[in-house]
Amino acid sequence: MRLALEEAAKAPVHADIPVGAILVDASGLEIGRGHNERESQADPTAHAEVQALRAAAKAQGAWHLGGSTLYATLEPCPMCAGAIVNARVSRVVYAARDPKAGAMESLFTLGRDPRLNHRVQVTSGVLGAEASAQLTGFFAALRKGT
Repeated sequence: MRLALEEAAKAPVHADIPVGAILVDASGLEIGRGHNERESQADPTAHAEVQALRAAAKAQGAWHLGGSTLYATLEPCPMCAGAIVNARVSRVVYAARDPKAGAMESLFTLGRDPRLNHRVQVTSGVLGAEASAQLTGFFAALRKGT
């Protein structure tokens, strides 16, 4: 999760919300990483989780990422949760809950929905205070215009 927090710190450099994600394979080897790049890429799908999934799929030469674990500094949104399920990620570990858009536990439980063809193990709150502080600091600075 510390690597995901470091990755998240890259996002504000280009005016993006500080969210980072690291994807590791079953042996714990990093296979993908990403941070929010919606502003810099002018792409609404350039969330940290999607960036990490894209990098991992490219590195692995396959979209099927079974056995992997995604570490994210913020609870994935519905788009990212859908991508996680479709990529067959086995586990998601996230830091801060997202009461406005969280799709793993807060608003929706897409990763555990029995109607879908894949389920994801979810662990929440890992370094949650640090991730929340990173996000709060970003938004406070934004409100001040700095």
